[in-house]
Amino acid sequence: MSKRGLLSPKIPSGELTQALNRAAGHMQKFNKRVLTAEILLYTYLKLPDTAAHRILRQLADQRRFNWASFEQQATRAAQERLTRDMDFDFKTDSGQKISLGDDILYLIDEGLVLAQARDETRCGTEHTLVFMPNARVSVSRLLNSFGVTSSAVSDLLTDPALSSYAAARDHVALAKNGRMAPVHFRDDLLQNLLGLLSMAHNRHVILVGATGVGKRSLAYALAQLIANGSGPVGLTRLIEMNEQALLDNALSTARAGLRLAQGGILFAPNIHRFFGGFRAEFPENACAELQKAFFDDQVVILGTATPGRFNDRLQANSTIAQHSNIFEIPPAGVDETIPILGALEAKFESDYHLSIQADALNEVARLAGRYLNEDPLPGSAVHLLHRACVQVNLNKQTANEQKPMLTVETVRQATSQLTGIPVSNMGADERKRYAQMEEHLHKRIIGQEEAVETISRAVKTARVGLKDPKRPIGSFLFLGPTGVGKSELAKALAEFMFGTEDALVTFDMSEYMDESSVNRLIGSPPGYVGSKAGGQLTNAVMARPYSVVLFDEVEKAAVKIFDLLLQIMDEGRLTSGKGEIVKFSECIVLMTSNIGGRDLAKIAQLGEAFVHSKVEETLSAHFRPEFLNRLDDIIYFHSLDNDHLRRILDLMLKKEFKLLAQQNLTLRLGDDAKTWLLSKNEHPEWGARPLRRIIQEYIRAPLADFLLAEDPQAGVSIKMVVEGDELKFIQASGE
Repeated sequence: MSKRGLLSPKIPSGELTQALNRAAGHMQKFNKRVLTAEILLYTYLKLPDTAAHRILRQLADQRRFNWASFEQQATRAAQERLTRDMDFDFKTDSGQKISLGDDILYLIDEGLVLAQARDETRCGTEHTLVFMPNARVSVSRLLNSFGVTSSAVSDLLTDPALSSYAAARDHVALAKNGRMAPVHFRDDLLQNLLGLLSMAHNRHVILVGATGVGKRSLAYALAQLIANGSGPVGLTRLIEMNEQALLDNALSTARAGLRLAQGGILFAPNIHRFFGGFRAEFPENACAELQKAFFDDQVVILGTATPGRFNDRLQANSTIAQHSNIFEIPPAGVDETIPILGALEAKFESDYHLSIQADALNEVARLAGRYLNEDPLPGSAVHLLHRACVQVNLNKQTANEQKPMLTVETVRQATSQLTGIPVSNMGADERKRYAQMEEHLHKRIIGQEEAVETISRAVKTARVGLKDPKRPIGSFLFLGPTGVGKSELAKALAEFMFGTEDALVTFDMSEYMDESSVNRLIGSPPGYVGSKAGGQLTNAVMARPYSVVLFDEVEKAAVKIFDLLLQIMDEGRLTSGKGEIVKFSECIVLMTSNIGGRDLAKIAQLGEAFVHSKVEETLSAHFRPEFLNRLDDIIYFHSLDNDHLRRILDLMLKKEFKLLAQQNLTLRLGDDAKTWLLSKNEHPEWGARPLRRIIQEYIRAPLADFLLAEDPQAGVSIKMVVEGDELKFIQASGE
């Protein structure tokens, strides 16, 4: 038995590979062992997204033949035609091998030759269709009877939108045929770009900007201008190399792109991939081919790069420095992003089968600029719009709408999903919640009215948009003796603002007293041990940009760490060891300190004004003036009196009640029991901290013994009563 051949996966395009996989299923439908040209034609008719199908549809319109009759006869031919096995197989995605007939091998062989002659690297469905009407192929009689001839198909191959695997694509031709996606013209940038491209010499341009600023869109807008006759004089095309073709054969693709771009522009996104010596991402000969184009103006090179890639690979390159212009692309503003989204509106409505409310695009731009600030506009806004459209279609599954509507509220929901922060419209309920913020915080914070009021005022100001958008929501220094609620207020604030205490990021500054510990916060510089791990602070804020950041016992921090704090409070951002910009504009920065704690504990005896003045002197002696001046406020926490401690005990006991409720048990205690517990507090000057020990010693531990000994039934009520100098538990079922 002769050895069977196998079709190389590098020969068919992705589209033809899809068609061959579908044809394998049709072979089973028609009970055929060998793939015929008739079955392949039938498959093209069933795949409307293929170039072959689009060509046949165009010919049906031109020749005015009956499509249904054409399909019917193609189906009959696929059922009836037999061919011999050529001992050559195609391996499907599922691993099945199907036998290829002689017509199929002929179509693929001739199609590949045609593709390569057209500077295309793989055989596509359109290439095989060119040879189907050839008398050599059995299905030719059927095709010719409907006017589908080889010359007619070849004529349509000049349409740039029909080639599934071209080495390069002319965006000007696509624009003239109305097949380019709509794009907004950023007029100022386009005029500057036109000026650079219209120079007599050294017209090559590198567009430098962060991912998402619109470098590629600017190039496509340029193609539209050229198509409209408003482009640079003498430049008639804008060619872009096919990414898949570059991966398959970078040298031939680069040569084809440069050849097609003669007298025009070669658009090379991420052009840094062709530079950098051994770090280049394509073979040396392909890189050299593109780099040589910078030495003349037969082809104008229009490349793009991010600032990081430009600095890393292009800035020091003499070819780039001497023969090209660097054009920095800034992010769009919110106002400019709105018409950019407007240009995409029809495409989004078509792609997602929905309608977009009039104000929704404005909200997308506003929220993307406000909350998705890790990426620049307009890219972050386009990403948010995609997510919002997906959200609409997910909601449609339960709403049974005919054509759903993308609303402002849906955009806010999508923003919340992306950021983890509840983005609301500040409606009546939300306004009421923020108006009552102090009451909400006081459910957890006993006393400390000044602290709660100051924090609430800062948050309300930020919530209605009256804060510097670059700086943190607020930067506060909490001063006071231990156990008075400084850390608890931070937790309560995180829960109120962001819905969970997990939004509180805490750093104990006693762990950062060494000068080198600054690297633990922002990450080590490149080349040092641990540089790839990033910093604890920068990683935490990048993962959750909307958080409360607490620096506990800040007075213990190393001097260099205060330099970081100054930058956070003033600029609202840090640069990590990996070079990433980390923004703190949606954070609340809190710092606690025990400086002046002893003086604040004596405020009742010495008077508030005197104590505050003395504490401020101590602060000035310990902290640099520029640090104190950048704080939004210094918040004083005062000692807790007996009434405060009793109310705090009530809050702590509620947690114990909840634990027992999970066991379907009830714990009750009266005022006498609470008074007894408070009497065990030997250090009331330590605030609430001793109460935790008291609960552990006099409630949890003895209650555990009681439950093990008595084994009470579910639903039982357990009373705590004072007997003499002891606190005892009594089982009282039926109450």
